[in-house]
Amino acid sequence: MREIEVGPVESLPPGEVRGAGRYAVGNANGDLFAVTRTCRHLYADLAKGTVDSKGCLVCPWHGSRYDVKTGRMVRSPQGWFARVPGLGRAFQALTAFLPLGRGQVTERDGKLYVR
Repeated sequence: MREIEVGPVESLPPGEVRGAGRYAVGNANGDLFAVTRTCRHLYADLAKGTVDSKGCLVCPWHGSRYDVKTGRMVRSPQGWFARVPGLGRAFQALTAFLPLGRGQVTERDGKLYVR
């Protein structure tokens, strides 16, 4: 499997998320993670998301939250999309069966890599 360089270790402080190939790589309260970077909802780039106080990755478009350890959606889309009946449960069920893919982040010689 091919490794992708993320950057220097210090470029990914707690709360930071960045793109590396097909992954959104981030630092959730000191724990490094990599998940596939396309939101299950309307395909937003999760590498442009944020990490909340609970260590979840938050979609930049509609506020869906993902557990970065499992890839599952733990909060469905917010805003206008939250008012569509059944939409929230449907997306949460989808990610129970098809969670975001996960990669492995490693550190070597002061740099981070994902594969």
